[in-house]
Amino acid sequence: MTEDAMSAHIATPAYRLLAELERHFDHIVEGVEEMVDAWQASGLPAWSFDQPQGVDAKWLKHVLSDVWYEDGQDGRATRSHIGLVAVNEATLKKACAVNTAKADFAKVLADIRKEAPTLVPEIKAVIPFRHPELHTHLKGTGLARLHLKQCWRALPIAEAPVAKVRLAWYSSGRSITRLSVAEAERRLMALDNAADHIRIQLKRLAGIPSQEPLAQVQRQAPLMRANLFFAEPLANGKTRRALNVALPLLVPCPSGKLPDHNIPPSSPPVERKRARRSDERLEDEMFLPSLRVYRYRQ
Repeated sequence: MTEDAMSAHIATPAYRLLAELERHFDHIVEGVEEMVDAWQASGLPAWSFDQPQGVDAKWLKHVLSDVWYEDGQDGRATRSHIGLVAVNEATLKKACAVNTAKADFAKVLADIRKEAPTLVPEIKAVIPFRHPELHTHLKGTGLARLHLKQCWRALPIAEAPVAKVRLAWYSSGRSITRLSVAEAERRLMALDNAADHIRIQLKRLAGIPSQEPLAQVQRQAPLMRANLFFAEPLANGKTRRALNVALPLLVPCPSGKLPDHNIPPSSPPVERKRARRSDERLEDEMFLPSLRVYRYRQ
């Protein structure tokens, strides 16, 4: 087998995965359109945290199709669209189909990251061209590439009619993960170890005991949490449920009306004291800036 033939043979499974991913993306786009059409036909109400004056099918399609990076957007950050949407059985069925397509997309994406990670940049750049309407929308809007997490995140759905919803900001402040010196070294080496700032950090790491635990700190973005109070107990006896909502919450509404809900503050609260107390165990100065790693106080 020639070198070119061997390369083509090796690449084939990866591109089959890419074709499968594109198919699931098509199902997401088509499913959202069908779901919005079903909701519009139902004539049921909706409420948006950002547009309290009123929303329509155009708004719903926009927020459910928001799967793009904006210029300058942090790759780790996602945009949220908080709201409530009353749905009937027909809309709920379409929404479940969208979530199935999103789960399939996420599964294939995980396979690609494992087996052919070099395809990921191509995925972000090429998939928008599959839908001319979406690609045309991107031109001149500052939206250039596919945001993979915003693409596969599921639509939040209440599993039964709800009497009331209480929305509240939730912030866990920071998450702290313990790392060994060896793991920190491995992660630094995976970066550009020829760069001066990486060599400096590797030298700094070599100067501490190999058994010393380190702390990697990740700041957690505030989330909106919905506390649902069901109209009737569920089959398992539960009467309430809490879930994080980054997209409009879909609520079955046999009455044709949205459940009672509050209006949360326009911005999240300051970081909680509990998170600050946990950080007191760490030194003030970051030890390995490239990894956001601190040493514990001795």
